[in-house]
Amino acid sequence: MTWTQLQAHAPVTMPGPAEEATVAATLRAAVVQYEALTPGGGGVAVEANVVAHVVLVEQAHALGARLVLFPELSLTGYDLGAFEGLGASGQPTPWLSDGDTRLKPLQEACVRTKTTTIIGAAWRESGRTPRLASLVIDPDGSVTPVFKTHLHGAERQLFVPGDGPEAVDVDGWRVAIAVCADAAHPTHAGAAAEAGADVYAVSALYSRGEELRLGLHLGARSMDHRMYGLLANLGGATPLGASCGFSGAWGPDGAALAQAAGTGTEVVMVTLDRSRLDGYRSGPRA
Repeated sequence: MTWTQLQAHAPVTMPGPAEEATVAATLRAAVVQYEALTPGGGGVAVEANVVAHVVLVEQAHALGARLVLFPELSLTGYDLGAFEGLGASGQPTPWLSDGDTRLKPLQEACVRTKTTTIIGAAWRESGRTPRLASLVIDPDGSVTPVFKTHLHGAERQLFVPGDGPEAVDVDGWRVAIAVCADAAHPTHAGAAAEAGADVYAVSALYSRGEELRLGLHLGARSMDHRMYGLLANLGGATPLGASCGFSGAWGPDGAALAQAAGTGTEVVMVTLDRSRLDGYRSGPRA
């Protein structure tokens, strides 16, 4: 699996014949709408949610998933108050960083199942820079953080924004990663598409009343750039309001392919078809 930093105006390098042969005809993905455990529990929540994530990754693997997508801040829930200050002395921190042993069970699950898993967490870089991140755990167990670019509200006081989308290769498919409000900014998806992304994978929190907004964002990003869209929404109650659910997948025509039925924890499976993607990209309106 390879990583790519996507630049808005970077030239797209087309694959040669040998590279094309390695691209899987389909990509089986699991979009996990997840209701975080022990919301407001700070560092205590991390270990509990890691255990639950392991179970869900194994369930998705049993259904054939090669890619598993979780929501924004899935390891803690969207409780920004938990990240303020340094916390009580001797108490576990909700922040994660490189080498955090609490991630080990999830890393082992990805190695065991040979899946690529994207989870949501608050992350501190080696220089202590605070980030709102998606952590990508690949099939060899390595962890790579991707940072939210478009922070909003109280996030701006807690986190430093990232520089734009990044992509990971899964079975030859280029999967660009976005965090919540990134999907509300067309330039973010545009940069991903210009650099050759096949899938736009969004970890998010959309609350009740934002159902239309959610669908319009993912439908437009997918249709405008002829790529598949995936969105994992945080489930249950949050400080921003109750989740609106609707985690799912969108095709390169902008139409919804599959969506969650409720607002709690639910695994939505979808098979992304390469021939359908190529058909839209080669058509008269590509």
